[in-house]
Amino acid sequence: MKTYLIQRNLPGAGALTLADRKSIAQRSCSVITELGTERIEWLKSYVTSDNIWCIYKAEEEEILREHARKGGFPCNQIFEVHATFSPATADLVI
Repeated sequence: MKTYLIQRNLPGAGALTLADRKSIAQRSCSVITELGTERIEWLKSYVTSDNIWCIYKAEEEEILREHARKGGFPCNQIFEVHATFSPATADLVI
């Protein structure tokens, strides 16, 4: 599966309560189970003032769009992640 970053525009996202986030997470997990965990996996989401940024593994972009439709989530942009790096990368021996 490929890794994707999804931008979900949601004005006021930064004010979501824990109960709000729990409800969204439960709905997302339910749709993922329906679609098949071998086809889509939710790794983590970050909440900013007016967006939710989600990291997913998926077979292809279309299943991410289907997840959004079935869950009632915005799916404004999808970016395939080609590589990652961190401060630990500075110490790699090449």
